Amino acid sequence: MSSKKLRRVGLSPELCDRLNRHQIVTCKDFLCLSPLELMKITGLSYRGVHELLRVVSRACAPQMQTAYEVKAQRSAALSPAFLSTSLSALDEALRGGVARGSITEITGPPGCGKTQFCIMMSVLATLPTDMGGLEGAVVYIDTESAFSADRLIEIAESRFPRYFNTEEKLLLTSSKVHLYRELSCDEVLQRIESLEEEIISKGVKLVIIDSVASVVRKEFDTQLQGNMRERNKLLAREAATLKYLAEEFSIPSASFCYYKL
Repeated sequence: MSSKKLRRVGLSPELCDRLNRHQIVTCKDFLCLSPLELMKITGLSYRGVHELLRVVSRACAPQMQTAYEVKAQRSAALSPAFLSTSLSALDEALRGGVARGSITEITGPPGCGKTQFCIMMSVLATLPTDMGGLEGAVVYIDTESAFSADRLIEIAESRFPRYFNTEEKLLLTSSKVHLYRELSCDEVLQRIESLEEEIISKGVKLVIIDSVASVVRKEFDTQLQGNMRERNKLLAREAATLKYLAEEFSIPSASFCYYKL
């Protein structure tokens, strides 16, 4: 939750603008500064800064909930708890589909269809709710340059020919899939940590990373001393941010890896 934007924690727009000029945008940026540094930047008294620290700390700290409260909150949610994969056997195995508010990891050997599956899920997320979709936008982070817009259109037309019977509907769906090509670990992490405002402004209902393993394999040789620790720190940070986004906005997040046979 430290990646939460300060504009969403109750600070005034004027104060957020002043902080932004010093590259202080998230709760983490704010809380990493000393009270003295914050007094210089904001022009507030020690007591005023102390109150701001209390507000920001509470806003980004995980709130304690009982198991009953979590269950009741999910039961009361108006939106569906799952995004159907449109594959009945897979939906049955997943007890309804890809869960909202959580991270789903898809693994498999190269060429087994992981990218095709997430392209299909991108189409499904844009569909109207009465067709089992989420009627929203998709953020698709492509680390292997494997995404194909032509394939997206082909899947849409072949899976839902009655709905995608006009050029206008195909254009609308393709315009809802926001593609980012990030080719390094730092780029992927920065993109994930900057998604909060985009999720709100664009109505994003699904976040896909295809794939996490690709950039990690290229940059971390686990045979070198210290690399395993750094890799695990990076993956933990990515997972924590994705989990926060998924829970905060009740959206599914999917990451894709592979395994060797």
